[in-house]
Amino acid sequence: MSGSVILLIIVVYFSLLLIISFITGRKSTDNDAFFLGNKKSPWWIVAIGMVGSSISGVSFVSVPGMVRSIDFTYMQTVFGFFFGYLVIANVLLPLYYRLNLTSIYTYLGQRFGKRTYKTGASFFLLSKTIGAAARLYVVALILQTIVFDAWNIPFAVTVCGTILLIWLYTFRSGIKTIVWTDTLQTIIMITALILLVIQVSQRLDFSFGEIVTNLVKSDKTRIFVFDDWHTRQNFFKQFFSGIFIAIVMTGLDQDMMQKNLTCRNLKDAQKNMYWYGISFVPVNFLFLVLGAMLLMLATQNNIALPALADEILPLFATTYLGKSVLVLFVVGIIAAAFSSADSALAALTTSFSVDILDVQHQDRQKAKRTRMVIHVCISIIFALIIMVFKAVNNKSVIDAIYIIASYTYGPLLGMYTFGLFTKLKTNDKAVPYVAVASPLVCATLDYVSKTYWGYSFGYELLMINGFLTFTGLWLFRKK
Repeated sequence: MSGSVILLIIVVYFSLLLIISFITGRKSTDNDAFFLGNKKSPWWIVAIGMVGSSISGVSFVSVPGMVRSIDFTYMQTVFGFFFGYLVIANVLLPLYYRLNLTSIYTYLGQRFGKRTYKTGASFFLLSKTIGAAARLYVVALILQTIVFDAWNIPFAVTVCGTILLIWLYTFRSGIKTIVWTDTLQTIIMITALILLVIQVSQRLDFSFGEIVTNLVKSDKTRIFVFDDWHTRQNFFKQFFSGIFIAIVMTGLDQDMMQKNLTCRNLKDAQKNMYWYGISFVPVNFLFLVLGAMLLMLATQNNIALPALADEILPLFATTYLGKSVLVLFVVGIIAAAFSSADSALAALTTSFSVDILDVQHQDRQKAKRTRMVIHVCISIIFALIIMVFKAVNNKSVIDAIYIIASYTYGPLLGMYTFGLFTKLKTNDKAVPYVAVASPLVCATLDYVSKTYWGYSFGYELLMINGFLTFTGLWLFRKK
């Protein structure tokens, strides 16, 4: 398929996003609309859009590839996610609505003090900026390979053009627009996923019943692991880690919570979280089904698979499955990547404006100008970080970035747990040092464990990280 056809699809796709941006932002472009969507978002629209925000372009290619190495055991973590979302709906959302927060990290300032507040916001800003840029880099690289290399367009131009398009449909009304564009992108992504599964099943030449039978009989569809405590795929490690991952990466993440805070009231926000949690399970299961079917197709046709699991779906989409699948693949990863990147851009702008610059204390016009400048600056930072990834040109660096980013949520877990489940005060000046020390201790523990005992920590490091932060806050408690 020619790159011009794919480019045309991209142009049409972004035209729809710009139309939605114009419609949603024509009456309100102030900070209240940008930060909280004027608190008028229908809960079911928010729920649909959150699915797309949770599944980035990296997930779109990575989750199917997981099947080769860890079977369907990722579902153990997904089941944990659901129970984590219940905690968010019944513990964190009531707190955020009761305090009428714009940034969720304002709670830390009210509970402990200014330094704790700035520390929590800074950890989020660091983690989200690097993580969102890394996810966008992977998608930009795929588009560059599929489309723009043939026209000798530099990668920097692809990156800047991509970020510019995201900026164009988010700069007017921010989260007010994103709630609706993410809904469209989630519907497109899930439709592309379903059609990909149908296309692959047709290539296998199996009936629906035969596909189900082969999936049930396959060793690759194993979900539960109870018998091996040393593996990262042990059920109890995965399940309980999934609960805490959901709490910190959704409930303590300004990006995800900002959408919930646009709902009309707490009851609507809770309904959104329940239905989001329910729908997240079958969507991830379908990604794994797609991965298992690709492995069947590879065996059936003696196709040599790439060494990296993340390259399995792109290989089939670009080489073996025809033009229609390539279109679905491109549209799917764009929808997944951009619904993640646009909300991250809005959340970072909100957090920096409110948490670092205190724009809520400025007059309305000055606050709006400040917010718009921050929006542009963060877009530029995205582009710079992506170019650094390209210069290093090593995918293992991206994996390391994700690991480092995941460490930053541990201190947030410890801070919020200490604040919500104790009545103690802590030394506000000591909190930044505790928050930095906790992930460093975790990294040291992981290194020593692998070097001397041959045990590699998995997601459980998040809980250890949070526990260390909690312990540090307790040690510096005030009488």
